[in-house]
Amino acid sequence: HTAINLVGRASSEGKYEGPTISEAMNIVEAKEDVHFGCVCIAERHTLEAAQQRGKTYPTEHVNMVRKIKAGAKWFISQAVYDAEPTIRLLKDYATLCRQKGLPPSKVVLTFAPVSRKKTMTFIKWLGVRVPIETEELILSAEKPIEKSIEYLCDVLREILSECAGVGVPLGISCESVSIFKSEIDGVHELFRRLQTIMLDSSGTPWKVQWVEVMPPAGKIGDDGDDEGALVALDPSEKVRTLLLGIVVGTATVSLGVILGGKGKRA
Repeated sequence: HTAINLVGRASSEGKYEGPTISEAMNIVEAKEDVHFGCVCIAERHTLEAAQQRGKTYPTEHVNMVRKIKAGAKWFISQAVYDAEPTIRLLKDYATLCRQKGLPPSKVVLTFAPVSRKKTMTFIKWLGVRVPIETEELILSAEKPIEKSIEYLCDVLREILSECAGVGVPLGISCESVSIFKSEIDGVHELFRRLQTIMLDSSGTPWKVQWVEVMPPAGKIGDDGDDEGALVALDPSEKVRTLLLGIVVGTATVSLGVILGGKGKRA
């Protein structure tokens, strides 16, 4: 692999084997042609979270800059359902990067649509901050998945509006945290809408061009004239053809690695 996302352990309690997040960053950074990113958790960048840790102000932005210095090329956020902590984090992160003379690494904002009480309970258990009024708004709607998508689009618009000009490059990631069909289908619709919002915010003309990366199975033209000709593709040719067409537009593929250690979660 050439791109790895490093994730700290879930809790500072208990005994874990393996490298700490700092040790893991040093290991990956020492390898040639391998880049890594880390996570950023806006929920840790609230005044309430700071007080719980005995601090006067949240320090997630300090963690991010420390990881940039260790070689982190990007950050992937936890699922966003509350814009305020993310806005605070991005602004503080941008300010600290300017103070340190560092170019900020990209922050990929994650969004996950929800249509059921069970899924909402699960993402809250994961640590995602969901305002009570937001939960009621979505779950009481006639079509919860559509309401969830609309709400998350508004969240992204608010983040982009509040953070315009701060200098932090942003990306989006959409995921489903369940195997429920409406939520999986909702991910695709959510990504299409968020992609449009993100591209519109750039202020320049854009277009998305869909390209058929592979012909239908067993069909290929012989000079473009015989569209119905059937051929038997060699397996290696199939693989090469598929790989050549994997990337269309902008996409981020990362591998999450759960790393234990004796230190606190990074």
